[in-house]
Amino acid sequence: MSAYAVVMFIAGLGIPVLAALNAALGRHLEAPFGAATILFFIALGCCLIVSTMQGGFSLARAMEAPKHLFLAGCLVAFYIVSITYVAPRFGLGNAIFFVLFGQLFSAAVIDHFGLFNAPETRLSPLRASGLVVMGIGLWLTQIATSK
Repeated sequence: MSAYAVVMFIAGLGIPVLAALNAALGRHLEAPFGAATILFFIALGCCLIVSTMQGGFSLARAMEAPKHLFLAGCLVAFYIVSITYVAPRFGLGNAIFFVLFGQLFSAAVIDHFGLFNAPETRLSPLRASGLVVMGIGLWLTQIATSK
């Protein structure tokens, strides 16, 4: 197993923890956007510290980047606010299952068409079958929680 796989597995372990902690903070504050704001300030501080330790980056070079690349920041904000608001109401497991399904579907589309300069990996019948199995799994979890 590559170091990349290990890092991403650990990141995946952290997503439900992040969701649970921020959802609890949002409930405590009675303000999901407030909880998200606090999370982003802490994340900004962490990133600034590590970036500084690595020698920083050129703000001028960042401003030269194609502007559509900054949409990623909006997507992160949407994810954090939505999971903070939805998880306490819909259930953490349900919310994360749908996030995971959305990630798999989106990743398959991005890979299939090579969008955003990603390496092109065509959607094979086996990969498509995996997405269908995941969808069936989500449906089964929803049936189990509705009873």
